[in-house]
Amino acid sequence: MKVLIKNVNIVNEGKVFESDILIENDLISRIAADISEEADQVIDGSGKYLLPGVIDDQVHFRDPGLTHKGDIESESRAAIAGGVTSFIDQPNTVPNAVTQELLADKYEIASQKAYANYGFMMGGTNDNLEEVLKTNPRNVPGIKLFLGSSTGNMLVDNPETLENIFSNTQMLIAVHCEDEATIRANTQKYMDEYGDDIPVKFHHLIRSEEACYISSSKAIELAEKTGARLHVFHLSTAKEMELFRNDIPLKDKKITAEVCVHHLTFTNEDYETKGGLIKWNPAVKTQNDKDALWEALLDDRIDVIATDHAPHTAEEKNNVYTKCPSGAPLVQHSLVVMLENYKNGKISLEKIVEKMSHNPAILFKVEKRGFVREGYKADLVLVDLNENWTVSKDNLLYKCGWSPLEGMNFHSKVTHTFVNGHLVYDNGTIAEEKFGERLLFEARN
Repeated sequence: MKVLIKNVNIVNEGKVFESDILIENDLISRIAADISEEADQVIDGSGKYLLPGVIDDQVHFRDPGLTHKGDIESESRAAIAGGVTSFIDQPNTVPNAVTQELLADKYEIASQKAYANYGFMMGGTNDNLEEVLKTNPRNVPGIKLFLGSSTGNMLVDNPETLENIFSNTQMLIAVHCEDEATIRANTQKYMDEYGDDIPVKFHHLIRSEEACYISSSKAIELAEKTGARLHVFHLSTAKEMELFRNDIPLKDKKITAEVCVHHLTFTNEDYETKGGLIKWNPAVKTQNDKDALWEALLDDRIDVIATDHAPHTAEEKNNVYTKCPSGAPLVQHSLVVMLENYKNGKISLEKIVEKMSHNPAILFKVEKRGFVREGYKADLVLVDLNENWTVSKDNLLYKCGWSPLEGMNFHSKVTHTFVNGHLVYDNGTIAEEKFGERLLFEARN
């Protein structure tokens, strides 16, 4: 199977240039100014932009055990419609992926259901070190530790256990950082005043800057002490930005940082209109925090943009504060949100591609993905930067059927998505066949 895309603007490795690109089977075979080769399909890319597929390093697709909220099939369909061609899923499913057998079960489910390429984090607990150390770095992206309790009750709070994990694995350790004691004390304070029905506008004061900083600074201190490879998920505060550096290339960093689309989009002022729909852990915080996250993203202290895609039913999200779960679906819209920021002059196309495609590939050492290069897997996204549309219930693909972005207008659209050389999304039509593959990872030094 050969697909030829003509006259398209390719965004790759810090450049934007007009070119043709030839896909043969699952690979990019040629990138050149004028390719005249016969092809099974020719796509006119005039005026459009071709990006490497987005690699989302943090999603919760809810399979197995929580599939009333979403599942690998429904959420990976939404992903490819949004230009996300690879995802890394987290272990707080039911049961938690904390043994090699349970992790293998998730891979088996994905082999049947995934429209996009997939990787699954191995979960760490206070008592599964032996299982963690059996994890194969060739085909598992890393170890996930919850250093603050969140959805799924996988809190790791034993200092000895943490040091053992950090000291004994060469694999990337990804962490959710919020200090449990701080959160519990803050929650109690507000419950004493309001009971279960705490106004959601206090969420960022309960899961506070202090809670985030205490936990992330401790994790970094432990990584520096042990030499572990640490990746800090979903940073949300200005204060934490002092913990990260931008004076060495990403490939040489032992401690890396991620920001999520929602922390770049919303602030605590939005709780008034969005309520529990924008309740996340860590919480969306102040305008000052949002500004600092943008600054750190643009100066490369923050390495990756992800979603922390985490669907819940509308009914669950409408509960009172203490029973309203944190998380929201985003994977269908992360790229267009960032393209809107490009349209508004906040970030370049090259930087979007760097943070959403190149850097996750470098950071996780994803094999042959994340770049538009000859010989690489043809995971590609074609976008029209001049198409206006509005997020509404009738164009959502999430199983939960809602989005915190409903009613928002966008001025760019994903028109085509390729996964492993197959056109899986074409102007609203999704291919029936699934072509997602298990992600592979190069050895760590």
